[in-house]
Amino acid sequence: MKHIISAVVENRPGVLARIIGLISGRGYNIDSLNVAPTQDGTISRITMTVPGDDRVLEQVTKQLNKLVDVIKVFDLTGQKYVDRELALVKVSAGQKNRAAIIELAALCHAEIVAVQNKAMIVQIVGTTAAVDNFVELIKPHGIVEVSRTGVIALGSAES
Repeated sequence: MKHIISAVVENRPGVLARIIGLISGRGYNIDSLNVAPTQDGTISRITMTVPGDDRVLEQVTKQLNKLVDVIKVFDLTGQKYVDRELALVKVSAGQKNRAAIIELAALCHAEIVAVQNKAMIVQIVGTTAAVDNFVELIKPHGIVEVSRTGVIALGSAES
């Protein structure tokens, strides 16, 4: 099972390294990782997608909460949350397939953000499943490069 873990931390050097070390030190892989400051520049939010069973991820969450620079840790798995991922996909685009790429991008709510002589860069924002689906659909046109942000998420439970 994949867990989405969100940690609110002090925005200080070394905090990310300690968190990553704690998770990798227990033999877990991080499938995606996103870190950025919050509305308060002294605080950052780290969002990770980590595979593993519930029992062990609960232990990791408890260990993360014990780190000095960690303010709060949330395992969003099993809760209501909103998540998004952004991908930039550079696709081979000649005269013959340009219109098909534009049509596919429109169908998937993606946006053409750059056009070159032999390629186009398409931006897609959505759930990981939507991004995965778009990448699969665009493959026949010839993907040159893909860059993905990883998941960002916020709990959406009503207060």
